[in-house]
Amino acid sequence: MTTLDALQFALSPQGQEILETLAKDPITPNNHLQIATKLRKSVDPPLAQALIEIALLRQLGTVKFSKSSEMYFTRPALEQATAEPVAAYRAQRFKHFGAQHIGDLGCSIGGDAIALAQQAMVTGVDWDLVRLSMAQENLRVYGRSANFSPLQADLLSLTPQPFDALFFDPARRDERGRRFFSVHEYQPPLSVVDQWRKMVPETAVKVSPGIDYAELPEDAEIEFVSYKGEVKEGVLWYGQLQTGVARRATCLPGNHTLTTDDQTETIPTAPLKAFLYEPDGAVIRAHLVEGLATQLNATKIDDEIAYLSSDTAVDSPFATRYQIEDVMPFHLKRLRHYLQEHKIGQVTLKKRGSPLDLDKLKRQLRLNSAFQQNHKYIFLTQIQGNPSIIIGQKN
Repeated sequence: MTTLDALQFALSPQGQEILETLAKDPITPNNHLQIATKLRKSVDPPLAQALIEIALLRQLGTVKFSKSSEMYFTRPALEQATAEPVAAYRAQRFKHFGAQHIGDLGCSIGGDAIALAQQAMVTGVDWDLVRLSMAQENLRVYGRSANFSPLQADLLSLTPQPFDALFFDPARRDERGRRFFSVHEYQPPLSVVDQWRKMVPETAVKVSPGIDYAELPEDAEIEFVSYKGEVKEGVLWYGQLQTGVARRATCLPGNHTLTTDDQTETIPTAPLKAFLYEPDGAVIRAHLVEGLATQLNATKIDDEIAYLSSDTAVDSPFATRYQIEDVMPFHLKRLRHYLQEHKIGQVTLKKRGSPLDLDKLKRQLRLNSAFQQNHKYIFLTQIQGNPSIIIGQKN
């Protein structure tokens, strides 16, 4: 764990020199001990551990930040930090609103402040002085420190400030990394946001993509955002940051968006056709599968299952398309025989509406490694209420 003293040492000329050396070769499980042992000969063990941790987190941070090789993280902060493309997309709504001074409440290591500070002044509020100091350095790395002011404060007791707009990112895990499933457990809880919104109505709140719909505020627009096919977050938009729709699904990169305005009719359930469409998770979370079906001229394969089917191959940023090669009722022996007969040695298993354990099932399939080059996608699902297997390939 990086302390303030350790961070200050890392920022010193000696610390910078050590970090440059550590960056020359990736730290791996094979060389970690050797590097640590050597470093402890020149600096105190706690400092050596902190520097190695910084170097390791910089390596991990490349999946989220383009300049992670120069940044500073704590492990929990990096895990919860918004990926740079997602933060940049979200910051555009603040720009369109015209916010000049944004309060970043719970700014942590500054991942969102980096994006917000590109076009506005940002005051980053956090109680953790180490994270706040890291945020200052990270804004400097991106050349935006002039637009960033740190404020160490407890949001539970801080008097709401008159910002133009607010971004609020409450902690969604405890100190041991355990996930909070209710907005009332967030630290701080969303009730704190309600107090701030009385002064600053233009507020955005980052929430878990798995948020319970029963806990969604009636006066907020909810947007679910995915990046490269993975749902990253939900965002509650308030005040003039809203766009006039109740729900929105956004797929990045490309800023493709689907809203409740696109959902105009009820889509029927019909027999499986030539193509299967797997909606992006953001579309599913936003309850916009039927709006997508309209765009694809597709039907549902089951009233309770978020798979769509069509006789026409339509490209869409909101779904992955598969060409169906076979379909059968679920039966393990029959599936195993099918794979052997068709010399299929590698499969990607997917399920929706099935209780089966996919790892266990894959072992039970007894795939023949001699046919590994023949790969298929297998969907365990329900078709009009019947447990079924769909076999196909990406199209």
